[in-house]
Amino acid sequence: MKYLKPIKLYRQLLKSNEHKSGRLLGLDVGDKYVGLAVSDADNKVASPLSVLVRKKTNIDFMAGDLQSLISELSLSGFVIGYPFDRWSNSPCAMQIKILINDLAKTRKLEDIKYTFWEERFTSKNVDFLLKPLEMHPVDCKRIKDKFAAVGILQGYLDFVNGTRGQDQESQISQNDDT
Repeated sequence: MKYLKPIKLYRQLLKSNEHKSGRLLGLDVGDKYVGLAVSDADNKVASPLSVLVRKKTNIDFMAGDLQSLISELSLSGFVIGYPFDRWSNSPCAMQIKILINDLAKTRKLEDIKYTFWEERFTSKNVDFLLKPLEMHPVDCKRIKDKFAAVGILQGYLDFVNGTRGQDQESQISQNDDT
């Protein structure tokens, strides 16, 4: 697994996928579960996918599941939710780093590139949406994890697609000036 800055991941995705589609997988890492969301083929819209159970003893299975998703869904990279604030050494942030290190040790995801994206308030936003539904707590937790992953991935996609448009506009204005 190789970390790239957010814009660099997207630019490499565009460059490497000029003739084929490459999608992104969003991950919301929690203590017990990892919520997953996947982008569409155009990398514009995120959709909920599934939830993986997270245990120290099943990291090899988790890496295998992610490896299968990479091939099944033509995934080119991961967007992992991360709490960017002054408490970046928080237990939540440390859990995310531990998961990445554990996945890297399996050597099943060596070619995958990933980046971090702000995850604060994604779970709270989903809580506000689910509260009126009065669901069973177990069902609510699984849905919350998937939709928190959607929030992370959609935030990233909105940013990079907006930046991409700005890059294209600046290239057009530069071409008009010359």
